[in-house]
Amino acid sequence: MTVLTAPAAPAAPPSPAAAPRGPRSRARRDAAVRLGALAALWLALLLVTYWWATGGGVQDLAGWESGLTSLGRLTGLLASVLLLVQVLLMARVPVLEGAFGQDRLARLHRLVGFTSFTGMVAHIGLITWGYAAGRLLATPGELWDLTVDYPGMLLAAAGTACLVMVVATSIKAARRRLRYESWHLLHLYAYLGVGLALPHQLWTGQEFLASTGRTVFWWALWAAAAGAVLVFRLGVPVLRNGRHRLRVATVVPEAPGVVSVHVTGRALDRFPAEPGQFLLWRFLDGPGWTRAHPWSLSAAPDGRSLRITVQVAGDGGARLAHLRPGTRVLVEGPFGRLSPRSRTRPGVALIGAGVGVAPLRALAEGLAYAPGEAVLLYRSARPPLFAAEFDGLARHRGLRLLWLPGHRRAEGSWLGDGVRAADDLTALTWWVPDIAERDVYVCGPQAWADDVRRTVLAAGVPADRLHLESFGW
Repeated sequence: MTVLTAPAAPAAPPSPAAAPRGPRSRARRDAAVRLGALAALWLALLLVTYWWATGGGVQDLAGWESGLTSLGRLTGLLASVLLLVQVLLMARVPVLEGAFGQDRLARLHRLVGFTSFTGMVAHIGLITWGYAAGRLLATPGELWDLTVDYPGMLLAAAGTACLVMVVATSIKAARRRLRYESWHLLHLYAYLGVGLALPHQLWTGQEFLASTGRTVFWWALWAAAAGAVLVFRLGVPVLRNGRHRLRVATVVPEAPGVVSVHVTGRALDRFPAEPGQFLLWRFLDGPGWTRAHPWSLSAAPDGRSLRITVQVAGDGGARLAHLRPGTRVLVEGPFGRLSPRSRTRPGVALIGAGVGVAPLRALAEGLAYAPGEAVLLYRSARPPLFAAEFDGLARHRGLRLLWLPGHRRAEGSWLGDGVRAADDLTALTWWVPDIAERDVYVCGPQAWADDVRRTVLAAGVPADRLHLESFGW
């Protein structure tokens, strides 16, 4: 592996080659899915707005009390659509996971979640204020009467409380204080919150039952959300684990504080994972097994076994070092677009830091490329993981290896302190002069990955060819 302490002479550019037709075809399909999903969302929002307007919503704005109630109905309708979309985004629907990827899906999930919550709060406030004849001081008492006396409102109040808890724990300041496992468990209460609102909407929501078209629309949307959860969050994992019956084969120390877990099972040639993807792992080794951990594959699936490589930190990672062969394993997934699926160009650049090189190691093995078409830039403060395996890929596959030693040299830089002679952008374009013509895969800690993103985009790589997975959640 080449150790870089200053920009060196650029390597000869890879020989021209056509991008693989399979990845390009999948990229077009994924782009069509993304466009279709966003179009469907906007059409649904426009449709319920149209129904509100034709149902007298605009005319009601002429009066103070009726205007408050009318705006409350509109915000409730929009919030209902967004809440159900939020459920679909959380439901692990494969076509959405594959098309958007975790990084983009997480941003959409956050945006839709906070927008729907804001709409829900506005709905509650405006409706109550309108029912209180526009008298602000009478609003708290009216809210109590509505909650106690109207059908389904107690359930709706409980659902609102669940959603408040989910949103409060999703704020960055709160997330930093929670373990991923605890946050993930609390986040599941969003399903309960949305589900508890259904009786209220059916019993008191005139917009839901005013016509056959509206009734079909809302029932179809609810059925799609509920069906997605039942099929993809429950049914598929149960069937997949029942079919493959995964067990721990061996645990191998890779470096101080880092271990690899090798897992075997039945019919793994039919397991649908791609190199670089991650799964949610549960090891049935005792108390705490119910908490799922998101770990990436560190070797390309070979039809016989799966491998993850994890830093022994926290209660999840620390347990892995003590796993016994034969321990049962449950998984959900695979997930993520840090895989051959997102590739569109012959040339690829893999950029990783620390144990974040694990999915890139799987990609370096599983991607198809000619000598010189793939380059790995790997920053590590200690001897690099998988050094012998990377050297083998360099000899037999033509993978170009660039090691960036040391800790991060400064705030805002993703390079190691062993690289001192140039700024990040200059160094990157010197080492990989055709970086703007490549697909770029990045994995590492959140702050570090954000610095890489800025440099890669500044180097001319289009955003749709930057495939990023970070340790942040």
